[in-house]
Amino acid sequence: MSITPLMPVYPRCGVRPVRGEHCHLIDEDGTRYLDFASGIAVNLLGHSHPGLIGAIQKQAETLMHVSNLYGSPQGEKLAQQLVDHTFADTVFFTNSGAEAVETAIKTARAYHQNAGDDGDANRFELITFKNAFHGRTMATISASNQEKMHHGFSPLLAGFKYAEFDDLEAAKAHIGPNTAGFLVEPIQGEGGIRPASVEFMQGLRALADEHDLMLVLDEVQCGVARTGTFYAYEQYGIEPDILATAKGLGGGFPIGACLATEKAARGMVFGTHGSTYGGNPLAMAAGSAVMEAVANEEFLASVREKGERLRSRLEQFIGNYPELFELVRGKGLMLGIKMKVESRPFFVHLRDNHQLLTVAAGDNTLRVLPPLVIGDEEMDEFFEKLSAGAASYKVPEPA
Repeated sequence: MSITPLMPVYPRCGVRPVRGEHCHLIDEDGTRYLDFASGIAVNLLGHSHPGLIGAIQKQAETLMHVSNLYGSPQGEKLAQQLVDHTFADTVFFTNSGAEAVETAIKTARAYHQNAGDDGDANRFELITFKNAFHGRTMATISASNQEKMHHGFSPLLAGFKYAEFDDLEAAKAHIGPNTAGFLVEPIQGEGGIRPASVEFMQGLRALADEHDLMLVLDEVQCGVARTGTFYAYEQYGIEPDILATAKGLGGGFPIGACLATEKAARGMVFGTHGSTYGGNPLAMAAGSAVMEAVANEEFLASVREKGERLRSRLEQFIGNYPELFELVRGKGLMLGIKMKVESRPFFVHLRDNHQLLTVAAGDNTLRVLPPLVIGDEEMDEFFEKLSAGAASYKVPEPA
């Protein structure tokens, strides 16, 4: 047998973590890595947060799963916490970001199509944006214009139109009789840490109001305190109708959620959607522990302060290597270093030679996504490793 037991869809690297300590990962051979990847913006409290670990341990020995056939005190608690801290009136829990976006797509369509006498079965199209990443399911790859994610999975699902990101006129030009809404990341993560402008986001909100469309935000990566506000939409002076969230919400435990206003959720009635595992007590305990840690102004202010300090130091640092680095962009502790060369070989160099974990992204960008609990010591260590990595890096010769 030549195929590996783990289906070979990931080109896995040689780093094999078996333990985590705060902002570090420890390999099975004892090598320590500074983790400024956070499991791709997931481990926002690091790897050994006592509140999160304690909540999961306590719930695991009490009750892990019962299905959604029964009442859910644990789910009600986390849903209320999310409602209290966001625009939303109601929440559906999933197991992943892709499922949360799927739910958001269904909610946007159901708003138009499942509205009784006012329903319109022709309103099914979502306007999405180029270079977006919404997940790996059939609907979420169809919502993206990236050929690399489409290849081998044809036919795609109908119902999506692609417009240029951060181009309001392009978005407006796609509105037609079949349009149900917009689906957009306020900050494109996989696309290269590209924040939308305030004018663009406010313009989408105005167009949605004018044409009775749903403004659906994918905050799977940029949500849950990552940008210095609980959700990134708060920095744009708008509120969405529907929002998909995941990653940091469980602090490392798999969880996702679709948040919606009462109006937006009018089509999501009995029997329209479901999930066997979604909202299980163990995930809810993890989510509530994360909320208790991060959904307060003191913690959010600390993220903003650390983000400004990290960004300032990065902007100063890249001037030392003008042949490698172009600019720094992002918000809070969701930062990207746009490179003048391919970012992936440099990301590998930092990982393999300097024990610094980051994340490669589109547009030749290196994602810097540390746990939100980093301190001065971790920040200093990051710059020591980054500086050593830049000094020792030799740009590969073109093939």
